[in-house]
Amino acid sequence: MAREAWAYRDVAVESVADPRSGRLRIRPMPGQAYATSLRVQCARALSDPQRYPAGTRFLLSAKLTDRQGGEPFLYAWHGDPVRVLGKRESAVFLEQYRRLRL
Repeated sequence: MAREAWAYRDVAVESVADPRSGRLRIRPMPGQAYATSLRVQCARALSDPQRYPAGTRFLLSAKLTDRQGGEPFLYAWHGDPVRVLGKRESAVFLEQYRRLRL
């Protein structure tokens, strides 16, 4: 089955430590259309603390989906390129996103 390119959009995400397990998890950054509590399914390498410490920001191409009527989540195909964002780059992206949304 082919991926629907129109369903994917750029989403800024960040890695944070899960308070229950202590492991890193990926969540959407605040200031976008997605809640920060929304689960993100992406390449496992992004939540590897050896490669990327907690607080690392990424730009993913993701789509909102659910699996057979389950909880909605953001899905990013593991083979898509991922861009690491600096603090300034993420602020610029979020500001542009706010302007486009109006």
